Amino acid sequence: MQELHVTANEAGQRLDKLLAKFLNQAPKSFLYKMMRKKNIVLNGKKCTGNEKLKQGDSIKLFFSDETIEKFSAGTYVTPKKEKINMLPIIYEDEQVLLMNKPVGVLSQKAKDSDVSAVEILINYLIETNQLSKEQFRTFHPSICNRLDRNTSGILVAGKTLPALQEMNRFFKERTIAKYYRCLVKGRVIKNEDYIKGYLVKDQKTNKVSITKKKTEEGVPIETEYCVIQSNDEVSLLEVHLITGKTHQIRAHLASIGHPIIGDYKYGDKQINEMYRQEYGLKSQLLHAYRLEMPSSDGSLAYLNDKKFVAELPDKFIKICKDKGVL
Repeated sequence: MQELHVTANEAGQRLDKLLAKFLNQAPKSFLYKMMRKKNIVLNGKKCTGNEKLKQGDSIKLFFSDETIEKFSAGTYVTPKKEKINMLPIIYEDEQVLLMNKPVGVLSQKAKDSDVSAVEILINYLIETNQLSKEQFRTFHPSICNRLDRNTSGILVAGKTLPALQEMNRFFKERTIAKYYRCLVKGRVIKNEDYIKGYLVKDQKTNKVSITKKKTEEGVPIETEYCVIQSNDEVSLLEVHLITGKTHQIRAHLASIGHPIIGDYKYGDKQINEMYRQEYGLKSQLLHAYRLEMPSSDGSLAYLNDKKFVAELPDKFIKICKDKGVL
């Protein structure tokens, strides 16, 4: 027999949904049969599966350990044998964790062999005893925002279900303010500007284009920026990403004649080659620099109006100092 105690991460969902996660190899018909025969009981009583779970509920499974293991195959990720270094932590509490992602790390894996920020997070939580085998069967901590592989900066992770849901809502509703730092080609004349347009994505090339006029395929985008420092060669900008679409900052700035230095997809090839030879730069100088939390009355109210900053990478700082804009 095994007993599960419902935590905040499982509360609010139906019993049959949780059982399908915990015993993910078991046919649904088997689970319902076990409930009918009282081999699965909720709070010591017969159950049907449609009960809404509350924190503190008890679920008892009158199976052998071998049966439970058989039906829960693949629900637990064993920590990798090789050492996986945790990304630099900006902030951590019992509910959320903010990391400073370096260039080259995927936010989420594209194929099974990838090690992404999600796997690094889970491995860290397991190694620090913040996540157990049983907990991982029914809840997977995850990140709430994405950055391109070659964009560095703040990644936000939810360590509990309420935190994950609330953070995802902040990003979806755009109530969380996202600010980036980037180094672009040329002197940006306007000290600050609010630019709008329409973004069209080519699925085959994974590249986007920007137009000023509305089209059938175009998605409206909004980008705000201010100049931190500028000269005839480059400008250091702080960008407020308002809508947050694929490659938005990179393509939007390129469309107004100021591509990001090191951006091989939307940038100036000749200038990028100069920076590659001088600094070994192989990625765009774009960094998710600051997050400003909204005011809310939910589980993350204790973070209301707080600001979090991810320091710029060393190479980014060196280039900016060498070019006289930092």
